[in-house]
Amino acid sequence: MAELQKGQPVHKPRPSFHSFQEFWVFYLSQHSKPKTRFWHFIGTSLVFLFIFLAIWKHPLFLLAAPVTAYGLAWYSHFFIEGNKPATFGHPFWSLIADFKMYFLTLFGQLPKELKKHGL
Repeated sequence: MAELQKGQPVHKPRPSFHSFQEFWVFYLSQHSKPKTRFWHFIGTSLVFLFIFLAIWKHPLFLLAAPVTAYGLAWYSHFFIEGNKPATFGHPFWSLIADFKMYFLTLFGQLPKELKKHGL
């Protein structure tokens, strides 16, 4: 095995998951800071606003939905959480998990879910 040279980036293997439930626990662990979850909540809320505006005013508002949501989420991962967004490796499950986290937050159930998984 070759030695790691000073200054070389360390590449971590991408975690693999056999079910959404396994991924969900990982997803929650990647959103450990309340400010990260806050920015995700704001971004997902704006998605719903842009969908409404697209129906009510003009379909071009749909373009703003992913740009805004991912922009705020990625900002929170890079500058608050300090990790790589799960979307990069698992886009479909990340989208589902984001909406799950959103609705758990909206209905006050996220603290219970975090505690359930020891987070």
